[in-house]
Amino acid sequence: MKLTNLFLAAFLLCNINLFAQENANDSLLRQAAIEAKAATTDVLKTSTGAADGLQKLAVDSAKHWKFSGMVGLNTSATFLTNWAAGGNNAATMVFAGNIRIIYKKNKFAWETFFDTDFGYSYMDIKYNQWRKSNDKINLTTKAGYELPKKLYLTLLGSFRSQYADGFEYFDDKDERTLISKIMSPSYTDLSVGLDWKPNNIFSLYYSPAAMRLTTVLDTTLRAKYYGTIANLSKPVKFEGGMTAKASVNWQYKTLKIISTLTLFTPYNKKFGNIDVDWDLAVTYQFLKVLNVSFGSSLKYYDAILIPDKNGENLKQRVQLKNVIGIGVGYTF
Repeated sequence: MKLTNLFLAAFLLCNINLFAQENANDSLLRQAAIEAKAATTDVLKTSTGAADGLQKLAVDSAKHWKFSGMVGLNTSATFLTNWAAGGNNAATMVFAGNIRIIYKKNKFAWETFFDTDFGYSYMDIKYNQWRKSNDKINLTTKAGYELPKKLYLTLLGSFRSQYADGFEYFDDKDERTLISKIMSPSYTDLSVGLDWKPNNIFSLYYSPAAMRLTTVLDTTLRAKYYGTIANLSKPVKFEGGMTAKASVNWQYKTLKIISTLTLFTPYNKKFGNIDVDWDLAVTYQFLKVLNVSFGSSLKYYDAILIPDKNGENLKQRVQLKNVIGIGVGYTF
């Protein structure tokens, strides 16, 4: 009887221990599951929060930037057969583009504008059939801090030059004269002033503290672009002066008008003689890919003396170039 009671007590004790261990293991498993679920939830919340943060950052960053511009390829060709009025077969191809980038955040604004074109013409003539028709590099960038009444304290820099050699041609002989090349000339302007920007279309800039660097690397061209008061032994001519710049960038649907006018006068004996650079580009896109364009450039430089049609009477003259084209293009 005692042995039986002892056996029953041992059996009950073992069952109680096993039950307690099972309950303890269940509690541990439940606790681990709860902790794992909480950790997973935290990871998901963190990932979701990070993704939302990145998306918000991307959206907010995109709001500060604005891109616009136009790129196009214009071509024209003339083919004549027994044409009584005369003329020559000819073909022209011109690439043109302009890009505007604006960054604005709080009181800081930065704007960069790049205007360029390049083209060649072929004419069915005896001498110099291939001739450069278009060649322009025009880069302007300015950074400003906003003051009251839409004024910006602005640092402005600009660069103007061309890509390839330019020549003066003679129709009656196989000769040509070099008149320009890359960095011969080039014009680099640096200035500090006030920029008035009443809207995103128009801006007017004025600086009484401007510096112009005229670069002519080719020694044979320095007399042509430096004028008579410069040191022809140096590749760069420095001039301090004042400058003003007006810009228009207007777009309505696929019609785009871009125009810039830059005026500069040096603080020397030539003060009051104003150098003028004016560029106008008008483009209209239709049928999604076709575009009509008109471009005009006007220049007047006091240091550049240009002869008349007979090669005589050197003096300052207005330089004017107009280009009308139709081709493929994209406006954005």
